[in-house]
Amino acid sequence: MPKIFFATDLHGSEVCWKKFLNAARFYDADVLICGGDMTGKAIVPIVSENGHFTVALGGEQQAVSAEQVGEVEANIRRKGYYPLRMSVERLHELDGDPRKRAECFQEVMLDGVERWMGMAAEKLRGSGIRCFVCPGNDDEMEVDEVVRRAELVELGEGRMVDIDGFAMISTGWSNPTPWKTHREDSEEQLAERIESMASKIDDPSRAIFNLHCPPYKSGLDEAPAIDADLKLMHGGRALRPVGSTAVRAAIEKHQPLLSLHGHIHESKGAIKIGKTLSINPGSAYEEGMLMGAIIQLDPKKGIKSYQLVNG
Repeated sequence: MPKIFFATDLHGSEVCWKKFLNAARFYDADVLICGGDMTGKAIVPIVSENGHFTVALGGEQQAVSAEQVGEVEANIRRKGYYPLRMSVERLHELDGDPRKRAECFQEVMLDGVERWMGMAAEKLRGSGIRCFVCPGNDDEMEVDEVVRRAELVELGEGRMVDIDGFAMISTGWSNPTPWKTHREDSEEQLAERIESMASKIDDPSRAIFNLHCPPYKSGLDEAPAIDADLKLMHGGRALRPVGSTAVRAAIEKHQPLLSLHGHIHESKGAIKIGKTLSINPGSAYEEGMLMGAIIQLDPKKGIKSYQLVNG
């Protein structure tokens, strides 16, 4: 009877990744699934000048000694960003050249993914625990190859995999967002992407849909409304559904046993869509808190139990 621990939207928070890897033993899970948006969004420069370092954290510029830099770097990684030591000249060069800035970010970000894959190998080697990662819409395409090379992490994107007799399909692509992120489809394209995998499933009652985007108007997809300038409306108190109609249609058509989602950090919950249990565990990566779901599967009963957890 496989027990799954599912978490999503870690957005570069190294403390959340460590908690994710530790969750297998803590919750006695056989399978770890990271549902998307695993990478951070920005570099935090640590600038070397005149024998000391300066760094901007939380909107404040602060000076740190060489002895303090390691602690500062760890704190930056905890918050989901990438620390990078550089000279004043290098900082000015990156500030003045968007292309070089993008190249620098990608290099540092991919190094961070490689680092996480190494941590997974060290933690999981010899345990028999399977670990799946499916990059999300915020993750650059180059992330896939780094995960594909990993020793003990399996890439989920675009595949159907067997988990002790249960078939799982995965995609991190989303419907269009105002931010025009790396993996976005029209609803028609997303429907085709999902159906190309779902059509191969023999028994939907033993299927898991690991789809980063939640189903439309499910209660798992409510996000603060924004205006044309991407500013929060009504102080962030006005919510609206932003999930995918294609994801909802695929769930309603195929009725998998379980569907796992993320993407909308504020919409933690579990609901039934027909026979399907749909879960979004939410995300609080900025606080270093890992939010997840534990699902116990049973060959005869299907879903024996589930629980939303955080810590």
